[in-house]
Amino acid sequence: MRYWLVMPAAGAGRRFGTPLPKQYAQLMGRTVIEWSLAPFLDDRRCPEAVVALAPEDEHWPRLASRLPRTVRSVIGGAQRSQSVRQGLGALEGRAAADDWILVHDAVRPCLEQADLERLLAGAAGHAVGGLLAVPAADTLKRAADAATGRAGTKAAVAQTVERVGLWRALTPQMFRYGRLCAALDLAHAAGRSPTDESQALEWQGEQPLLIEGAAANLKVTTGADLVLAAAVLQGRR
Repeated sequence: MRYWLVMPAAGAGRRFGTPLPKQYAQLMGRTVIEWSLAPFLDDRRCPEAVVALAPEDEHWPRLASRLPRTVRSVIGGAQRSQSVRQGLGALEGRAAADDWILVHDAVRPCLEQADLERLLAGAAGHAVGGLLAVPAADTLKRAADAATGRAGTKAAVAQTVERVGLWRALTPQMFRYGRLCAALDLAHAAGRSPTDESQALEWQGEQPLLIEGAAANLKVTTGADLVLAAAVLQGRR
């Protein structure tokens, strides 16, 4: 099979706590984004990868020169979904409507090869596509007021949410090129910003496939996450 990679990397990472965007943080001798790109740049089934960057990104050119193959870059948007759409636009004329697109976070450096293979095998046989996800294991609480998610946040509990049937969405997420472009265009035209690609398809009545992945496929959001990612990668070595 063949698939194309789109990686949104235009976020500033304000919760990371440093002026350096988190995708460029050092992790086991590489930057976070290099680890995130590696499984795809090493895969012959992926003819091209596109990274959507912030307009003022000054770090990418130096990094791109040391990657094992060329990665196309485009300017992303203010929202993740806008960055993904910009990346998809760069593939116009190259990717066919029925080609598979994988969207992977620039700050998920711990994707296991086995999980990538499970996604490719599982989603390829599904009418819509699918995404890696992890069943919710913790007791879930809904806050009575909006919480920022930053360290030190406090919020009153409104209720305990039943976790049966709930999953945590991960990446990569895998969908057909034409269908994903159309779903994002419809969402943006309606003034909506999906938090992931699956949600854009869900808004069109689709039911993507959930494919269980490893919880170690973590998203680096804070400095503590970077420490955990280093432990995961060191353990694999």
